[in-house]
Amino acid sequence: MPPIFAGAFFIPMEDRRFTFPAAEKLKSRKLIQQLFASGKTIHVPPVTCHFLMNPAVLSVPLQVGVGVSARQFKKATDRNRIKRLLREAYRLNKHEIHIALTETEQALVVFLLYNGKELPNFQIIERTVQQVLGMLVARIASSANARH
Repeated sequence: MPPIFAGAFFIPMEDRRFTFPAAEKLKSRKLIQQLFASGKTIHVPPVTCHFLMNPAVLSVPLQVGVGVSARQFKKATDRNRIKRLLREAYRLNKHEIHIALTETEQALVVFLLYNGKELPNFQIIERTVQQVLGMLVARIASSANARH
């Protein structure tokens, strides 16, 4: 594939994994209810991650949703900003979890909830999302070892 010119760097097409396509967005109300009813939780302040391994049917190996409490943040602009930061941090750091899921042929549904008290900056969100994704990769590896 031809390389893409991005500023001062040439990026080969194979290395462009930093997308968040619609198929990866968690939208199914049924799946979200199943996730919160029977999923597991990882808490790394200020983010709580609800996840469900190998749900019934998924078109892609991973679907992710984000949310912020309207009780904690009254202004929709604040909630939207935090959700945007969560999605961006996930988008930039999702490659490891995608590799782990495709290697083990598993599927995962994730919902990231921000439950801090003040507006965060991107560095805090990204560091927290990296920790959460690292923990999920470890869970994927341990469940793959248990299956084999």
